[in-house]
Parts: sequence; C-alpha cells; structure tokens
Amino acid sequence: MIYIMSDKYKTISASTEGIYKEKGSKFLSFAIPITSLEEVKETVKSYRKEYYDARHVCYAYMIGADRKDWRANDDGEPSGTAGKPILGQINSRELTNILVIVVRYFGGILLGTGGLVTAYKEATSDALNLAEIIEKTVDETLFIHFDYILMNDVMRVIKDTNTSIMNQSYDNKCIMNLSIRKQDLELLKLKLEKIIGVDFET
Repeated sequence: MIYIMSDKYKTISASTEGIYKEKGSKFLSFAIPITSLEEVKETVKSYRKEYYDARHVCYAYMIGADRKDWRANDDGEPSGTAGKPILGQINSRELTNILVIVVRYFGGILLGTGGLVTAYKEATSDALNLAEIIEKTVDETLFIHFDYILMNDVMRVIKDTNTSIMNQSYDNKCIMNLSIRKQDLELLKLKLEKIIGVDFET
C-alpha cells in the first residue's frame, strides 16, 4: 500500500473566545490561528502580559499540514491536567496552524486532577465550538520568466490549472510569481515547460 500525504488541512478562520466556570474558578479560552512557532511565542507572551494577575496561562499548539509540530504546556498546573486536554480538543477536530490559550483565575477551591482536566477540556471546546473551521490546501510558489509574445499561451495554462498569480511585472521579459496547490505543481511545470522551456524556479 502506498500512502500519499494529503495536501489539505483544517484550521480556524479567525480567533474566538470561550469560558468555563467551576467552583469559583474561571477558565478563559482563546483559539487563535497561527502559522509559525514565532507567532506562538509572541502570542503567549502577549497574553501572559495582559492576564498578569491570572494563576495560570496554559496552552497547546499544532503547526503544519502534517501536524507534527506541537506542544502542550501546563504552566504550573499538575502534569497533564491542562496542556494535554487542550491539545486533545485540537486533535479531536484534526486542526492545525492553531494555538489555544486557557487563562485560569483560581476561585479558592481545589478542583483535583479530574476536575482540572474537565475544566481545560470544556473551556477549549467552548472556544473551538464558536470557531469557523475551514479547509486549506498546501500551496507551492513558482517564478516564471517568458517573452511577452507567449503571454496568451501562459495565461491559458494558468487558467486551466487553477493557478493564482501572486504578482507580475513586465520589463524585457514577463515575470510572474504563481501559486498552485502542491499536488498540481508538477502538471503546471510540465505544461509551462512545453511553452517556455525551463525558464522558471520554485
């Protein structure tokens, strides 16, 4: 059996907020679309600064179409009671390029490990239930250079392969920066090669 990795993935379209309350404790949840570890670091830093008076600022993230870059952080809560249930909700929806932060304000009554797991799970779920889940494709970019006389032929290929023109310029030659779904890249290159030779680069 040959396994081909999908070039599609699910993420959220915009940030959402949720909340869960239990025995005086408040769990504020924030689901945020991100695309890099640097974004994660900056966002977590920002939330810790904004909610400086909270007892805990826990989070989990998943990055990449292959869903291999992830982390769960308990921020002082008992091991496995915060970051893991947050990540569990991300995984149950098969999401990626997402960061979920849950801010806890302690209410004075201990919830126990089971209570904490439930609280972080439900807070995360509340934020994710409000999110619009969208499907995206893994795209590749291609730079091409060609003589102006070939423009009509090139544009026909672009249209036929559902390729997007990111930007273009005209000088001695036409220069285009194209974007296409990863699985269709080789077909595009093959079609363009017949028209303009190999005057392009990924």
